Amino acid sequence: MVPHLTTALTGPINELEARILDSMPAIERWFRLEWMEHTPPFYTSVDLHNAGFKLAPVATDLFPGAFNHLTPEMLPLAVQAAMAAIEKICPEARNLLLIPGPAVRSSFYLQNLQSLVQIFNQAGLNVRLGSVDPEVKAPTPLALPDGGELVVEPLLRTRGRLGLKDFDPCTILLNNDLATGVPRALQHLHEQYLLPPLHAGWAVRRKNRHLRSYEEVAKKFAKLLGMDPWLIHPLHGAGGTVDAGGADPLDALRGNVEALFTKVRRKYKEYGINERPFVIVKADAGSDGGGLVALRDLRELDQLVPRLRERLAAAGTEGPVDVIVQEGVATFERIHEAVAEPVVYMIDRYVVGGFYRVHADRGADAALDAAGASFVPLAFAESSQLPRRGARPGASAPNRFYMYGVVARLAMLAAAYELEATDPDAESFD
Repeated sequence: MVPHLTTALTGPINELEARILDSMPAIERWFRLEWMEHTPPFYTSVDLHNAGFKLAPVATDLFPGAFNHLTPEMLPLAVQAAMAAIEKICPEARNLLLIPGPAVRSSFYLQNLQSLVQIFNQAGLNVRLGSVDPEVKAPTPLALPDGGELVVEPLLRTRGRLGLKDFDPCTILLNNDLATGVPRALQHLHEQYLLPPLHAGWAVRRKNRHLRSYEEVAKKFAKLLGMDPWLIHPLHGAGGTVDAGGADPLDALRGNVEALFTKVRRKYKEYGINERPFVIVKADAGSDGGGLVALRDLRELDQLVPRLRERLAAAGTEGPVDVIVQEGVATFERIHEAVAEPVVYMIDRYVVGGFYRVHADRGADAALDAAGASFVPLAFAESSQLPRRGARPGASAPNRFYMYGVVARLAMLAAAYELEATDPDAESFD
């Protein structure tokens, strides 16, 4: 059984599941044709919210950092996908340089790195870790919770190539979202593959562009299935500017929040939804953990903007910050009475597994990617099975996971569109 939903098991989300299962051959063909035209991100994770009446991605991460929560049964899928991805990029690859993020001394993050090393070792690559931290001046062992260790080494830049002592990689894998900028060592590399590319990092990436790309993808997919794209797409709009350091006029933000509320209320009325709608105001760049507030009424804007400024300041943001407004999608899934959201992991164009992120101290309208979250990988224990066509909607874990995987792949495809539009080497870059 799928985890308990507080929403009824006979609502629109089950109708969506049934429609997706019935359309599986057409969906897989559609994805196959899309991937002939577009290059998927190297790896992606997508957080989904199931509100009972709609299912939508709320965060798309191009530098996923929780591979350790994939179950052992899922690892063969990850290894196969990693093999396929590397063969497309550098078939003769022998060495892979893995560059971790700044949380490298966190035991949780170290387990993620351990899982990545295991996946790419089994895909046939020698993997070593190199740090962009200038404080790392010699090989540094880092203890793992299971008693093992990983060694992080200082990077060596030789002309246009990046490597380590006695280690010259064909491919460099970033597990660092570059939120604080692009280190000089990673710039202007020659004859080496940097994955994901630098413009996938938050130094360049913007949520408003991703949302526009996802809207385009959702409309195409909805046309294929003959459905309303709103059922899988959070409405969004321009935001405005919030000064993290002081007061500023909020007229533009207020007008954009009001316009989005009007659109969301119209859809709720169309579908007979009695829930109270809400919108999210969040920073246009960076992960969703900081600088994110929910509004259930326009009148809340004045009292919540100070909180937004406080969160931005806590994240080290100074001066004016561009924000966007997005339709809030609640997650009404529960595990042991705690709010839960499904997270889907992909390598190349393949779904390789997933888990539930659970937070006992957060509400259904909050971001769960925060301190205090726990993880339940067993929810997708049957993920490697094929969907069971004909099963009652809401009763089959493989079927529900297939639906989650379809919507997650739509978000991944949107990220592919997004990266093409921001590629500095492409003629269409704007």
